[in-house]
Amino acid sequence: MTTERYNAREAEPRWQKIWDERGIFRTRNDDPRPKYYVLEMFPYPSGRIHIGHGRNYVMGDVVARFKRMKGFNVLHPMGWDAFGLPAENAAIERKTHPGKWTYENIATMRDQLKLLGLSLDWSREIATCDPEYYGEQQRIFLEFLKGGFVYRRESEVNWDPVDNTVLANEQVIDGRGWRSGALVERRKLAQWFFRITALAQELLDGLDTLDRWPDKVRLMQRNWIGRSEGLHVRFALENAPADLPREIKVYTTRPDTLFGASFLALSPGHPLTETLAAGNPALAAFVEECRRGGTSTAEIETQEKMGFDTGLKVRHPLGGPDLPVYVANFVLMEYGTGAIFGCPAHDQRDFDFASKYGLPITPVVLPPDADPATFSVAGGPYEGDGTLYNSRFLDGLAVPEAKEAVAARLENDVLGNAPVGERAVNFRLRDWGISRQRYWGCPIPIIHCDACGPVPVPEDQLPVRLPDDVTFDQPGNPLDRHPTWKHVDCPQCGAPARRETDTMDTFVDSSWYFARFASEPGTTPLQKAAADKWLPVDQYIGGIEHAILHLLYSRFFIRTLKKLGRVSVEEPFAGLFTQGMIVHETYKDAEGRWLFPEEVERDAEGQPVKVGTGEPVTIGAPEKMSKSKKNVVPPEIVADTYGVDCARWFMLADTPPERDSEWTSAGIEGAWRFVQRIWRLVGDALALAPENVARPADFGSESIALRRAAHKLAAQVEDDVERLRFNVAVARVHSFANVFGDALVAARKGGEVPADLAFALREAAAFLVAVVAPMVPHLAEECWQVLGTAGLAAEARWPAVEPALLAEDTVTLPIQINGKRRGEIVVPKDAAPGEVEKAVLALDVVTQALDGRAPKRIIVVPQRIVNVVA
Repeated sequence: MTTERYNAREAEPRWQKIWDERGIFRTRNDDPRPKYYVLEMFPYPSGRIHIGHGRNYVMGDVVARFKRMKGFNVLHPMGWDAFGLPAENAAIERKTHPGKWTYENIATMRDQLKLLGLSLDWSREIATCDPEYYGEQQRIFLEFLKGGFVYRRESEVNWDPVDNTVLANEQVIDGRGWRSGALVERRKLAQWFFRITALAQELLDGLDTLDRWPDKVRLMQRNWIGRSEGLHVRFALENAPADLPREIKVYTTRPDTLFGASFLALSPGHPLTETLAAGNPALAAFVEECRRGGTSTAEIETQEKMGFDTGLKVRHPLGGPDLPVYVANFVLMEYGTGAIFGCPAHDQRDFDFASKYGLPITPVVLPPDADPATFSVAGGPYEGDGTLYNSRFLDGLAVPEAKEAVAARLENDVLGNAPVGERAVNFRLRDWGISRQRYWGCPIPIIHCDACGPVPVPEDQLPVRLPDDVTFDQPGNPLDRHPTWKHVDCPQCGAPARRETDTMDTFVDSSWYFARFASEPGTTPLQKAAADKWLPVDQYIGGIEHAILHLLYSRFFIRTLKKLGRVSVEEPFAGLFTQGMIVHETYKDAEGRWLFPEEVERDAEGQPVKVGTGEPVTIGAPEKMSKSKKNVVPPEIVADTYGVDCARWFMLADTPPERDSEWTSAGIEGAWRFVQRIWRLVGDALALAPENVARPADFGSESIALRRAAHKLAAQVEDDVERLRFNVAVARVHSFANVFGDALVAARKGGEVPADLAFALREAAAFLVAVVAPMVPHLAEECWQVLGTAGLAAEARWPAVEPALLAEDTVTLPIQINGKRRGEIVVPKDAAPGEVEKAVLALDVVTQALDGRAPKRIIVVPQRIVNVVA
């Protein structure tokens, strides 16, 4: 070794350059080795990354490097989720073009990611805003359209009347547009939809096959899909005018509570509501008031319950009292039929509504052990299980039996020419509205003709490119006011027509990018053979915040592509891991302004102060790293101060990978010390063991013990990485370092090192370097070089473990004295009972308990336990 200290600042860029020049992470599709596809959720190019962004990439990189060492052809690509509203906001604020801002950010973030030493195939890099990428997405859209998975209809949206744009639910804050502050309206617009509900049951059933997904994610998806079994019930309208329908259909999962019904409520968007509102100004005003709220389920559920009595009544299907018909602001047109019956005694929402409007509240489900004579819901609804009462023929039945009895009764009753009740399955999942009234997104490849209607853009005219010459000096979508871009001729009749100016939801962009990576550069963007080779992704890594929409949409995309013959798999991700976040304490100065960590130091008394001024600093609780609170650590600072291998080691070592990890100075400094220790251990082994030492015929006890520890390390860390238990793997390396260090100390004291121990020291050093290579790859390369091993550590194979060295030759037996555990003893695994008894009787704890007496009996259960009866 030429130096005592490992110089990360010099070594890391040197090895990164060598990897890049040799192209060792570039993947070929014709490689005959078994495939392994590891992918981290690709980032949005928002500006600069911090070390908190790096945890999932480092975890994925460890898996990618490990799998290469195990002999797999590994695909580990990187790309950019590059469309979206933040780029448009930047264009407005900075008076620049969204594309310029986006590509500048990509360049910056690419350089920062490369600092982390990630073994990425950069030749397959994509950005979703590249025309080649979104051109293929437009082809997919048209295939979905032809296959019946795309349609257009009017839908209620959040509309900002100042910015003239649709807002996502998350952009509506207290009923106002997040940017304009204008009161948001609920407006009906013609929108494009993906028919995801057609695959609802498939998507639900498919969750059962995803046994390498976290249970919590599968549960979240089950709940989002929301399969329910219920009943469609037809309520006959009483004395309704001739121009109105004769009935209102309701979907319910609780037909057992029908005798507790006190009203029927329609959505403000229900067709009957619209018919009634056309001739009733007061109702029309109420509907307009409802539309001023947002469209999210959460917002509708939490807002004050309001209703409008239409004056209509419906006949109770089981012979109860007629029910008044209201229009209510909390009924969603998108769920069920857009109409509900209200049972106030057993639903909080219905209870609030009935209480406000003085409607009857009749309990019909009696809690277990409750007295029907005294039970009351005056303090709030009862939403638990029980038995039916106040319900005529249902009295005394449990809820499931009552549901069945009502279904059977209503299936045999007739209204008009059809049964009053019909069993039905419903899903909470709604079709996916993909229309966005924004510029920076994938153009929807449709042309609107007054004569022909919506016409697909011919394939030879794809991609439909975004125009570059747009302005953001006015609210709304720049594509709407572009002087030429939207004006085209109809592909069918040749008449003047208009391009669709809506662009696609950016979730579309991320719903198939993993399939795009499968095709090699310069080839067709979505090749079936390539997709079939690589999909599903073997290990997908990303945040829990994407557990529902991104993953669900991706699953829908792949299943639909299979139905259209574009791929052969049904699920995009075989394995999923959701990593925890990196958190960091926050800092504020005396005026309450956030400070970056590098702006804070400790004074002579150890108190936090502002660098340069000595002003006192307030330290806040650790929070997720965010630019807004400045508690971020740039990778450049870490690389320059400690080296990125230290950052990688710290991110893997501190906590279980699914939990949040706090970034601390003490933690990164501890990682730096251990990286240096590995370097010293390898150097000390080289100093004691000659190069090219031959394997001896026999090994002594010291060398066997060291070899056993090294081989056990390789076997255990292999299992840990396979199971993504990175922190456990790191702990094993620490333990082995202690064993290795002790062996080196003993070897130095013993004079000339015998050949068997020299071999064991060299082997232990090589095993240690190979085992940590996926985690600290730059250090591993440096150690690999000084070990004199041919090739690169990044191309080395995982250490070959000798099974005989993994066999345990001792066993630890617990010792009980008169039935109570008093200690344990380590004995040879094949020790005879007599040898075990002799060793047990020599133990202090046993001699003290016997106090000079002979034991009455000693029972030895081989390899299990020893019982001493005193």
